[in-house]
Amino acid sequence: MRRLSALLFCLMPALTWAGAQQYEPMSASVRAALSGTIADRRPPTSSFKDYGEAVDWLSAMSARLEKRIPNREYRLELLRAIHYEATRAGLDPQLVLGLIQVESGFRKYAVSSAGARGYMQVMPFWIKVIGQPNDNLFHMRTNLRYGCTILRHYLDIEKGDLFRALGRYNGSLGRAEYPNLVRSAWNQWRYERQLAMSQPAPAKP
Repeated sequence: MRRLSALLFCLMPALTWAGAQQYEPMSASVRAALSGTIADRRPPTSSFKDYGEAVDWLSAMSARLEKRIPNREYRLELLRAIHYEATRAGLDPQLVLGLIQVESGFRKYAVSSAGARGYMQVMPFWIKVIGQPNDNLFHMRTNLRYGCTILRHYLDIEKGDLFRALGRYNGSLGRAEYPNLVRSAWNQWRYERQLAMSQPAPAKP
């Protein structure tokens, strides 16, 4: 089973499962809350508990992502942004890495057949619902901000049920394939700090 999971993980860049979130009517208060989350443009601060944690996590994740994103500086920038936006939304950064792996194969300009865009395959209708007209879903932080906010919203709707929240995110609610793929990819990104101690340190977070 582990070998099969590892094989699927290696093939993910070519076998993405980008879907399409479905528009669902929401109350004015929910829409306002989501809009506020998206619009919060305060300068990002470190989402790590301390410098040592940042070095260890970035080193471990950077090594795993290197084949997909060879440029080291951009890779570290992406990882910092993923950790920040995931933590800000109350999500596990490794879960978000797994979701991106399945949704876009870490392709910044990926576009699904339904029109979903970017790393987290966000549907453009979200800009009209909770964003601003000039929001660019191919911009790294914008895409991650939207994607993490949307997944958090679905988790709240489903009262923490990740299986159903992932189904909503992909527009495949009730079908097991996509949630199972994301959870399998999440397992491949699992991280324990003590395993990263011997990794070379990246640039200052």
